[in-house]
Amino acid sequence: MKKNIIKKIFIKISKILGYEIIDQNEFYSPTLEKSLDENLSNLNKSIVLPLGEVKLTRKINSILILFRTNTNVEIWDQSKKRIFEFPKIEYVLRSLNSLIKSINYLEEKNGNIEIKVKIIDDNSQEQNLIKIKEIIKKSNVNIEIINHKNEEHKNIIKKQTTNETFANLSSLLKCYEIGKNEGKDLVFFVEDDYLHFESALDEIISSYERISSQTNNELFVCPADYPYLYMDNKKTNLLIGSKRHWRTVSKTLCTFLVSHKLIEKYWENFYNNCLDRHDPFEKYLNKVYEKELCVSPIKSLSIHMTNVNSSYGLSPFINYKSLWEENDYR
Repeated sequence: MKKNIIKKIFIKISKILGYEIIDQNEFYSPTLEKSLDENLSNLNKSIVLPLGEVKLTRKINSILILFRTNTNVEIWDQSKKRIFEFPKIEYVLRSLNSLIKSINYLEEKNGNIEIKVKIIDDNSQEQNLIKIKEIIKKSNVNIEIINHKNEEHKNIIKKQTTNETFANLSSLLKCYEIGKNEGKDLVFFVEDDYLHFESALDEIISSYERISSQTNNELFVCPADYPYLYMDNKKTNLLIGSKRHWRTVSKTLCTFLVSHKLIEKYWENFYNNCLDRHDPFEKYLNKVYEKELCVSPIKSLSIHMTNVNSSYGLSPFINYKSLWEENDYR
């Protein structure tokens, strides 16, 4: 009995002092009152066994999600078909549905984060806009649709060989402008042909907090583990996130998360990337990654639903069919 009393006092003192106790014999943390195979992290610290805890000095307050849609173009600048070979609108609808599910999951896990969502649509047909609005109506997420007009940038963006390319650059610039003008903390630029795992946003944000707190730096976060990352044999650094490994990367596509501070710091790069088509398309963004930390997850949290042979598409070791079926909105 005396031993139990001393143990209880020790646990209580440890809690007061902010220490956690790990009982490896019982596979239990008496201070956290959790089994060791549960999520041991909380709002103030990130805990990963056996690495211990990281004090979260960088807390996320809000996220602005900018979902860029074009339901008219099957695959920009390509004649190939996507995996499963459905019309583009089907990918847009399932992508939106997966994003909404991930938002709901984030709110369930962390209700302290302000979430704002806007769709920047590039001249979709009315019948497709109705389908998008139906998914929004069925959800409990407040989403604003902006019907973007490419003429807004006709005196800014260089004339392109096709209207599709001009429209792509214009809608992208519109997203960056909204991110710069309306973002408060994190901004997530999302293209319309990605399927997101339900836990994606929660993991991205909790890993951002952990890695940013450790490095004392703001980040770029690419949610997809692209095939091209394994094709050039470049050296990378591995980091521990909240629930999986993350690697440093030197290039992304146009789906990524970033802090508003970095948008302001590198606004010239964001802006210049949209003035003309470059090779690679993300040329000026990639220049930023030479100076700032950019990470992507292993395994992937978002899947780019392109052709199966694309080096910029499907992430390895993912059950694509299962993820596709899970996000059927009907």
